[in-house]
Amino acid sequence: MSGWTSKFYCHYLDLSTLPAIGQEPVSCGCPHSANPGRRRLHPTAWVGATIVYGGIMLLTVARKKDARSAQPFASQYESLIRLADAIRSHRDQKDLFQLLAHELRQVVPFDAMCQVDHAGNKVNWHFSEAYDSEDCRVSDIPKEETVAWWVHRTQRSVVLQVNDQETRFSTTIEALKKLGLRSLCAFPLSTAHSRLGSLVFSSQFADAYSPEEVRFLSLVAGQIALAMDDALAQERLNLLLDLTNRVVSKLDLRELLREVCASIRRVMQCDGVGVTLPDPDAGQLRLYAFDHPVGKGIVHEGLTVSVTESATLVEAFRTGQAVCVAQVESTSDPLAAAEGVKSLCHLPLISRERVLGVLTFGNSGENPSIEGDGPFLAQVANQIALAVENAITYGEIASLKDKLAQEIIYLQDEIRTELKFEDIVGNSDALRRVLAQLETVAPTDSTVLIYGETGTGKELIARAIHNLSSRTSNAFVKLNCAAIPTGLLESELFGHEKGAFTGAIAQRVGRFELANHGTVFLDEVGEIPLELQPKLLRVLQEREFERLGSTRTLRTDARLIAATNCDLATMVEDQKFRSDLYYRLNVFPLRVPPLRERREDIPVLVRHFVQEFSRRMNRSIETIPSETMSTLVRYDWPGNIRELQNVIERAVILSSGPVLKVPLDDLRTGGRSAEALNGGGFEDAGKMRTVLEDAERKQILAALNQTGGVVAGPKGAAARLGMKRSTLQAHMQRLGIRVSRTTN
Repeated sequence: MSGWTSKFYCHYLDLSTLPAIGQEPVSCGCPHSANPGRRRLHPTAWVGATIVYGGIMLLTVARKKDARSAQPFASQYESLIRLADAIRSHRDQKDLFQLLAHELRQVVPFDAMCQVDHAGNKVNWHFSEAYDSEDCRVSDIPKEETVAWWVHRTQRSVVLQVNDQETRFSTTIEALKKLGLRSLCAFPLSTAHSRLGSLVFSSQFADAYSPEEVRFLSLVAGQIALAMDDALAQERLNLLLDLTNRVVSKLDLRELLREVCASIRRVMQCDGVGVTLPDPDAGQLRLYAFDHPVGKGIVHEGLTVSVTESATLVEAFRTGQAVCVAQVESTSDPLAAAEGVKSLCHLPLISRERVLGVLTFGNSGENPSIEGDGPFLAQVANQIALAVENAITYGEIASLKDKLAQEIIYLQDEIRTELKFEDIVGNSDALRRVLAQLETVAPTDSTVLIYGETGTGKELIARAIHNLSSRTSNAFVKLNCAAIPTGLLESELFGHEKGAFTGAIAQRVGRFELANHGTVFLDEVGEIPLELQPKLLRVLQEREFERLGSTRTLRTDARLIAATNCDLATMVEDQKFRSDLYYRLNVFPLRVPPLRERREDIPVLVRHFVQEFSRRMNRSIETIPSETMSTLVRYDWPGNIRELQNVIERAVILSSGPVLKVPLDDLRTGGRSAEALNGGGFEDAGKMRTVLEDAERKQILAALNQTGGVVAGPKGAAARLGMKRSTLQAHMQRLGIRVSRTTN
């Protein structure tokens, strides 16, 4: 039995301090009496005794034989009462045996001790200084031949004489005879539910124990057993409390199990404790935590365990039943045998009728050290199973949380893909192509030039580029260049100093300075005057400028996004826009299609604006007539989305009921009749562009034929068509016309 056998405590009695009783000290007749230097002196009538409890044998030479009958039994029982009271107040093993030595000395003096280590299957003998270690060879006696082991295993008391007539413990008797011990009395230490060892008294005199003394010593053994059992129960309760506290305070399963294994090994006094859990990835059992301080290192954490490595462990996991092995065999448990483990016990970790793992105890002894501790170990296994289940549940929750976060990111991605960046509504192929280009250029700091007719949503595209860039946390500064008078545009862009011009009563910070580390959006960039364009070019190239009326150069790190509804290339040819600024702006051109090129988005936009204005005006519009929707889809919308938004806002104002009423008569038809809007004589816009391109191609080819393929010069095709050479070349490139001297 474990718990009380790992240490021994030796108490020596200095006989010279005892009061002289009776005759003068004489030789005891033991083998050492011939040596005066090692002679044990005592009164001729003193009796020796040896005490062993579950691992403790105390040898004494103490009491005067002739005075035995004179010792009042009342004092013995008074000592027993004092011993019982003191034992109940001492739960520590070391304190307990110090107390035991002190109290028993009043009735059973002693001077040596022997320890039987049941957990380690080892018997340790210790004698007083009066004995020569060379003569004390009792430690070599097999434990099965010792009296203490026999009493512990059989739970029977025994009183015997150390002589040749005793044949049951021949080896032990022979060794005790050589030491001069002649009588022995032994008692089991046990309670109603625990075997805690044995208690043995030995004397150098024959017939040293009377029936009264045997009864008294039996009471002493009972009190010691109760104290040991109480202390062991308290230690195990502390272990369960510690396990509970660890389970509720730690989420790291491996760290938790390591601490638990160390605590269990210390309390149970076994050599090693491990916890094996199933590995879902490998499909095998894996040693998750292992505590074996004196192991060989063959068994270690992370080791996979299959039937070939430990058939008994796999059996406990599969059956959900405890499996104890008194003698490990290399065929069924080769890993344990190689590690030097001789006995094993596997306890399944079960929670909610599911086996979560296996708790394993290993011992170098030939019998499991946990024998008789089944109920307590079942409670330990339940606590560990609870910890494992909590950790598994926590892991599943964390995994689901991560998965949910990934799904949220994915859904946000999908929303951005479908609705395209906040207020950009639509799902047509034309819009998707624009947004794909937007996503490509947004993470960079390159200048973007957005082309598009008025009302197509160029500002929304510019803001989306800013939001997807690394500058999204900084300012997005916008300026409509067409809305600012020419004389004030420079001040708006670059700022001015106080007194720079009439009315400049204070210093003003320009848009580029405000947008440092952010984005500047210049709408209608084609309206910037020629005299101001060089200063804008300098900002783009050198990232520096001066405020109006100042000579101090300022630097800015602002990204420029420009937008226009003009053909800047034509303006360059007409010398209305600087070519160098055009090339600097035209790094990444982005064309926003007009609404007539994305008619499939019109129903979505109509519903979006209806919901927005209905909510704003507290209206409830639930139905849009199909005829109205068809008319809106067929309309060319020269004002694009802005015009559509205004038409829907007016329709919501005019609709008093749940049906949307659109004033179709107010729609501009672009020169076509109402019958065209209703389907009569309507031609698709794509077909109209094809017709125009064909007519243009024919005119250019005819001019080239007339000039023999000459483009430039006073007699060239460009002069005949009334346009510049570069403009003609641009049209030829767009239409795929190649210059040839033999053009027909």
